[in-house]
Amino acid sequence: MPSSTPLAFRHPAFHGNIGISRADITPPIGIYSRNWGAAKHDVAESIHRPLTLTAVVLKSIADDTRTILVEGDLGWWKTPETFTRFHSHLLEALNIQPEQLVFALSHTHAGPPLMSPDESLPGMDLLKEWTSHVLNTAIQTAREAEESARSATLEWHTGTCGLASVRDLIDPTPGADRTLCGFTPDGTPDNTLVIGRITSSSGQSLGTIVNYACHPTTLAWENKAISPDYIGAMRETVESVTGAPAIFLLGMCGDLAPRYQYVGDTSVADAHGCELGYAALSTLNGMEPSGNELRFRGTVESGAPLAVWRHEPCEASTSLSASKVAVDLPLKDWPTADELEQQRLACTDRSLEERLRRKRDIRRTLGDGNEYRLPITVWKIGDAVLVGSCCEGYSILQQELRRRFPETTLICMNLINGSLGYLPPAELYSRDIYPVWQTPFDKGCLEKTLEAMTQGIHQILTH
Repeated sequence: MPSSTPLAFRHPAFHGNIGISRADITPPIGIYSRNWGAAKHDVAESIHRPLTLTAVVLKSIADDTRTILVEGDLGWWKTPETFTRFHSHLLEALNIQPEQLVFALSHTHAGPPLMSPDESLPGMDLLKEWTSHVLNTAIQTAREAEESARSATLEWHTGTCGLASVRDLIDPTPGADRTLCGFTPDGTPDNTLVIGRITSSSGQSLGTIVNYACHPTTLAWENKAISPDYIGAMRETVESVTGAPAIFLLGMCGDLAPRYQYVGDTSVADAHGCELGYAALSTLNGMEPSGNELRFRGTVESGAPLAVWRHEPCEASTSLSASKVAVDLPLKDWPTADELEQQRLACTDRSLEERLRRKRDIRRTLGDGNEYRLPITVWKIGDAVLVGSCCEGYSILQQELRRRFPETTLICMNLINGSLGYLPPAELYSRDIYPVWQTPFDKGCLEKTLEAMTQGIHQILTH
């Protein structure tokens, strides 16, 4: 939230050395790119828009603290152990600690899956080469961002965007007793949009951060094109005005998606991206000039007594810190990975086989225990706090965090530093609903994560 007093209004801000770099990670046509159980195809046949990877480096001017944020047009870690290897290489190459790195996924469902090679699937040679390319590009791009870092200010402002809708629809089919994953007309979505504006000390726009919670599931099983989904057009819309990179950070969108989705028409994804882009530009346009606060300067007696406010320079916080907390989440009593693999091999339904493949891969990562220690990343960036995990939290998680910390701008994120499963609220565990039967986490997982995130935010704000 804005930092304000009865006599002044200012945007939450961080001043330090900031560097940004971007690279193209578009894969070749013919690469394995099946992400939907209902898909009839396995490989990409065209390119809608390029996929990109962007690195943002934040460096303190008070000490040697630095953080590295890498954001890529990538879906999710289909074999979670793939991220473990990827993450280790990144940490070693960049010479940083785990809490200093956020590797964020845009969660496009129209790109190659991040997975270990499976020779039974087509396009695997290309996938193997591309995955290696993404790792090398992430390292190089982060290094370039660090080399380009210069004096700059990152300021935050909160707006709204109507793109997201609730996607937990009670099945209207007579006699059905389940919840569908799609537009729910009577749902009330969290449409919070958090914008970060990065400006150099000379006043040049260096970048825009767009933090919004909405599944990039416009393009689905009929789509055969590589695409960043709506995020590509969002970037183009914002960048055409600012002239600087737009960085997308996915919010806690476990229950949120566009109203109109699951199509093969890429123009729909572009329209969605324009909607978010226009909302981001509107929020940007509503900000005070960089490095200024709005201060009460007195009263002018006119037809009414008029309160006069004027812009005046102000100093931004130089505080930068990174930490990790963890929470033990209870796991469901799933079959072992070997048992799931036997079920998959015996399965003749293409959609069900895909579900079993994903479930097997998650089970392999979690092991056969009854708990998983979930890491949570918490950064203090000046007056704002970034918080997130590798899970797909429902939007109630970010809503409750913001309710608990009303004076702090929170950048809430899903799918950072890995991906495992959903965090649905406890009351949904009595329903037949996809996020509940997909997740390996048992009832109460979201609530435990909420308390751990609350503790982590409190600790970083008070130390």
